[in-house]
Amino acid sequence: MKKSWITFSLLFVYFLAEAAILKHDPPVTGTINSSSDTTIHYPGEKHLKNIRQLTFGGDNAEAYFSSDNSMVVFQAKNPAWNAPCDQIYYFRFADGDMSDGQPPLLSNGVGRTTCSFFMPGDTTVLYASTRSGGKFCPPEPERRTDGKYLWPIYGDFDIYVADLKGNLVDTLIKSPGYDAEATVSPKGDLIVFTSDRTGDLELFTCNIDGSNVKQITSGLGYDGGAFFSPDGTKLVFRSSRPKTPEEIKEYKDLLKEGLVAPTQMEIYTCNVDGSDLRQVTNLGKANWAPYFHPSGEKIIFSSNHASNRGFEFNLYMINVDGTGLERITYDNVFDSFPMFSYDGKKLIFSSNRNNGGTRDTNMFIADWVD
Repeated sequence: MKKSWITFSLLFVYFLAEAAILKHDPPVTGTINSSSDTTIHYPGEKHLKNIRQLTFGGDNAEAYFSSDNSMVVFQAKNPAWNAPCDQIYYFRFADGDMSDGQPPLLSNGVGRTTCSFFMPGDTTVLYASTRSGGKFCPPEPERRTDGKYLWPIYGDFDIYVADLKGNLVDTLIKSPGYDAEATVSPKGDLIVFTSDRTGDLELFTCNIDGSNVKQITSGLGYDGGAFFSPDGTKLVFRSSRPKTPEEIKEYKDLLKEGLVAPTQMEIYTCNVDGSDLRQVTNLGKANWAPYFHPSGEKIIFSSNHASNRGFEFNLYMINVDGTGLERITYDNVFDSFPMFSYDGKKLIFSSNRNNGGTRDTNMFIADWVD
């Protein structure tokens, strides 16, 4: 989830894809479902039924359900919507899809935004924004001579709350550095977010009003993209934990520049107070965007661990004890940002499928079949 994945993860995908093209790798192919919704449903995707495409152009991701499952809030970069960098929108499923119009904008087109989530009651939404640093999109990192793929950690990111008309209601979480990647407990009592206020990228929780901030993780490395379990007692998140002296030095040096390398990450869980920290995956490469299955006993996530070329990201599911890894999607380029509806009947995710060979990343929703 989180931290402007909509732009930066895709830049990673496309950077690797361009490198693969230079190596003359074979073109990717897929099977197009000829049904009326015209989306792609790959063979083997037995857990997905009645897939429906919601967006049709631009980069759309991190879509999260309202508690009553009638809406999603998401971020998008789309020139057709006058959004040169990620902005926050919401969409009511009763409206069908977004093929013929722009959904309501919540972030006012100010700065870069990321990581939106419905607050209790579904009448307000939290999201992170760089608006305190100016109304324009902040610059993206220049391509490095060493070729390393990096994310920027914008120090102007703070967490705000807006109503569904886009009016700012509150500055919820603010510090001199990076505060973003916030999500809300299903119990409605806590928020989890990532911050560099200690000098490292750690998870923190706070009360629903932003008070009583508590540090949850403390291991060196980037901890982020956290979500609560269905009963609100646990967290699942992604983490890059450098081990060797060389890895540790590189991590610290990059963080001083406001940068982080996301190419080596694994999935972890812990209790909401940080106790019982456990590494769930040990797959190598980039494992991220985790979300609990409605049972609380499994985790769905995105990974490129099985890719020879590095840029094919698919959805996988694994038991919380690290056993029973199962592949969920079979895309040839990119599937990520999965979230289950609160009733467990739907899965929403973002994908490069059915984009006509463009770089568009669209949102899809499917009936979930256990």
